[in-house]
Amino acid sequence: MLAGIVVGALGLAISDLTAGLLHIRESPVVAVAEGVTALTPGAVAEWAIQTLGDDDKLALVAGILVILAIVFGGIGALARRQWWWAGIGYGALAAIGIVAVVTKPAATATDLVPVLVGLVVWWVAFALCAMWLRRWELVRASDDPAHDPTHTRRGFFLLTGSMAGVAVAAGALGRVAGAGRRRAEESRRLLRLEQVTKPVPPVDVRVDVEGMPPWQTPAEDFYLIDTAFIKPTIDPADWEIRIHGRVKNELRLTYDDLVARELTEDWITLNCVSNEVGGDLIGNAWWSGVRLAGLLGEAGPIEGSDAVLQTSEDGWTCATPLAAMTDERNAMLAVAMNGEPLPIEHGFPVRTIVPGLYGYVSACKWVVDLEVTSFDEVEAYWTEKGWAEQGPVKIASRIDVPLADATLEAGTVVFAGTAWYQHTGIEGVEIAVDGGPWTPATLASVPSVNTWVQWRAEVEVADAGEHTVRVRAIATGGEAQTGVVADVLPDGATGWDEVRFTVGDAS
Repeated sequence: MLAGIVVGALGLAISDLTAGLLHIRESPVVAVAEGVTALTPGAVAEWAIQTLGDDDKLALVAGILVILAIVFGGIGALARRQWWWAGIGYGALAAIGIVAVVTKPAATATDLVPVLVGLVVWWVAFALCAMWLRRWELVRASDDPAHDPTHTRRGFFLLTGSMAGVAVAAGALGRVAGAGRRRAEESRRLLRLEQVTKPVPPVDVRVDVEGMPPWQTPAEDFYLIDTAFIKPTIDPADWEIRIHGRVKNELRLTYDDLVARELTEDWITLNCVSNEVGGDLIGNAWWSGVRLAGLLGEAGPIEGSDAVLQTSEDGWTCATPLAAMTDERNAMLAVAMNGEPLPIEHGFPVRTIVPGLYGYVSACKWVVDLEVTSFDEVEAYWTEKGWAEQGPVKIASRIDVPLADATLEAGTVVFAGTAWYQHTGIEGVEIAVDGGPWTPATLASVPSVNTWVQWRAEVEVADAGEHTVRVRAIATGGEAQTGVVADVLPDGATGWDEVRFTVGDAS
């Protein structure tokens, strides 16, 4: 069992090192992990995102490694009976790795090299361990005192110890070899996007209430939701996008081609369909990029097309309504966020921004392919898992002040928060304390209907004890936010956010 585990770890480490040396984004273990994610039912994936966030990826990889350790030990135990069980066992694991690798979009023969190298290491290393173990058994079974079982045993442990050391060293070297991120960060640091301007938030977009979050969300605080275990690290010099499918003119653009075009800039709020009522999977930033309406207009969609299948460099896909990418909203291929080149985690060098749609149908990070098509011909990553097809955002509002379970003084209580309904806009916000009448709030200014808006309201609360405040938003045009509670699946949560607070006894 010890031989099986040590040999297994050695093969994984050498495989990971090989992937790094060949500049392959995913080691076989990561490819398997992403394959497991792709096969995970939507409800389970949603639970993992809500419960663990980005840690769900680490937990899955850790779980796979634990399972592999158990399997490696089992292979070693089986090989004690028949040596060829080890060859079959390691071969079966390699087959799983091969399937995970070749089923990734744009897989090449080179992507298989780490798996095959790992398999050869498994077979050769276990054969060496088995040879020493066999000698040990022969010595123990012999009546000849000239044999030295201690020496034979020592040789086995020296061998496995050496293999463990090599595994650790290979793992460390694999991290060094996977220096693609550092190269991408350096390229990002050296970029000079002449047309990109620094964000200057408009006047009066904030309400003057202590404890309110910023109107402009810093990149480091912007929510992150994606399925990539290893974030793609793309040098702008290597990036290219293809616009094809049901079009009259296929387009291919390099990064230089893209940024040489006229850039558009806009304040746009993005939120995830997984955002629960009152949640924080939402952010507002200054985005800079090239309008998709112009690019798709050049390609010339053929009549009857109604969708664009977007594909990320890591293989993730989403299907976006063609109309939303070509109407007056500022849908763009974004190259900058808050006046700086996109952070790697947010899609560097290029991602898609489409106001008014949840991210799972529009916000493709590391985008490399746009295929004009129709919804009845394609299925994308999350829609295959039971989520709605088109995903327009829903009107929503949130209470940011006071915090839940806060203790306040009796008298005039100040409430404040945020509301949003991108591509439609917010006309009003109302709050109700303890089920009483709806009280209108005062809205701050906004530059367009594509951003969230901050609000504040004051209500007299004289009675000591526990109280509850609720909020609802009114859309431009009069649509009131529904109080009907619905889960995030399949097309976004609904319901009124509420906060419980306590008013202290004046005495």
